[in-house]
Amino acid sequence: MARSFMIEVEVQRACLLAEALIFASSEPVKSEVLIDLLQSQNLKSDIHLIIDVLREKYTHHAIELIEVAGGWQFRTKAEYAQILTKVVEKPRRLSRGAMETLAIIAYHQPCTRTEIETIRGVSLGQAILDALLEDQLITPKGRKEIPGRPVLWGTTPAFLESFGLEGLNSLPKREDFLLERAATEMQQDAPADQEKG
Repeated sequence: MARSFMIEVEVQRACLLAEALIFASSEPVKSEVLIDLLQSQNLKSDIHLIIDVLREKYTHHAIELIEVAGGWQFRTKAEYAQILTKVVEKPRRLSRGAMETLAIIAYHQPCTRTEIETIRGVSLGQAILDALLEDQLITPKGRKEIPGRPVLWGTTPAFLESFGLEGLNSLPKREDFLLERAATEMQQDAPADQEKG
């Protein structure tokens, strides 16, 4: 009985420490960092159990614990987002060109500027790269071993965090975009066809 009480106290302390670290961190906290913190306090609680306990704790709150960019972070629940967008200052919105460039980099990384331009079909202005770099959404990933050794571009953990992705394998499939776009175009064409009839 005393041993099970001690284990319960240890789990509670581990949960409080993990909660404090995740709450205080401006970036997602990786499981390894949580484990290191607990070990430094001589706590050997199961990290999966701690995450489950914290998720359960916030079930009926306006915030939730989610896995994003390979770590854990508290985020406001989606149902409150619309209300808060009227009060909380929005980050700078990316231009269409910047979003297209970011999508190409995300799906084709690492890729060069020339490869991005070939896929987009237009030249890539330095202002777009500068905006993506300034927002820490992309970063150089070395150089391609071809004449001129152009820079290879890839996304950052901040990209995953901004879009709420656990990892690059969480990106929507490109085929889904094509199907969605085709469906949207059909809907847009439908009223015009009906008007003709």
